[in-house]
Amino acid sequence: MQTAIRTRFAPSPTGYMHLGNIWVAFLNWLWTRQHGGAIVLRIEDIDRQRSHAEYIEGIKEDLAWMDLSYDEGPDGSYSYGTPVQSLRFPLYQKIMDRWKEAGEVYPCFCSRARLHSIASAPHEGEGLPVYDGHCRRLSAEEVADREKGKAPSWRLRMEESRMSFRDLFCGEETCVLRPGIDDFVLRRADGMVAYQLAVSVDDAVMGMTHVFRGNDLLSSTFYQLYLLKKLGVAHVPTYGHLPLLVDAEGVRLSKRQKGLTLREMKAEGKKPSDIIGLLLYYAGALPKPMPISAEEAARNVGFEELKHLSLPHIVVTQV
Repeated sequence: MQTAIRTRFAPSPTGYMHLGNIWVAFLNWLWTRQHGGAIVLRIEDIDRQRSHAEYIEGIKEDLAWMDLSYDEGPDGSYSYGTPVQSLRFPLYQKIMDRWKEAGEVYPCFCSRARLHSIASAPHEGEGLPVYDGHCRRLSAEEVADREKGKAPSWRLRMEESRMSFRDLFCGEETCVLRPGIDDFVLRRADGMVAYQLAVSVDDAVMGMTHVFRGNDLLSSTFYQLYLLKKLGVAHVPTYGHLPLLVDAEGVRLSKRQKGLTLREMKAEGKKPSDIIGLLLYYAGALPKPMPISAEEAARNVGFEELKHLSLPHIVVTQV
């Protein structure tokens, strides 16, 4: 029996939607609608200091204006509960408590300065070490002593694992995760749940079959696959890491760049069809930007016509 297709658009409500956000939202929507799947609008607001309710409302308004529908969203409750991550903390905590009891996570008392020095140190091989396993080796007495003066973060006690997956756009990806060096944080010292844990748990319980997102998150997929396996997920999602939209200097588009939010573009007189046509042009489906609605794109532009999705990035020359 074939599993029903489920995807998610998962923005962080730390600002108003910009062209880079809507690039991912539209391509996810286009592929999912053409494959008869369901879309979850998941609000990833675990960063409580930077997340604001007005931006959640802004996300919903912008998606409605663009006519990019979703099937499950922040105003509803489903078999898995709400898709608003800040309201899902009890589930993340329950999993953390289970792993603590089993000794599969450990407290880390390293300061930011020490972690920075580890990342800056000379090393062999490719890439920078994430960690050196220092607190992995602390005795129970040392932990108790350090807890008197500092709240710890909590790291996963990794086992050596070779992780591989075939990305829809980037091809075959492989990484060897190592004990100590790849012991990543699951919960921060301030109590905030880490992105890797929240995303992995939610992709599991929400039944995600496909994940579309920017290729800046490709390397984190190995950690998430490790967690999904640890959570007992039999069928992990298929991943598609999309090229980033960048400016002429190669800087990724962000909420801080003027004139790129949907609200600014709307104020300048642009219509949703103008923006969809621009995105399809950058994706390689159109020879030049031309107005086309989302629904027209879903009917007439096959996803296989998007010839630029295997590029590492796409330079935005006009908005």
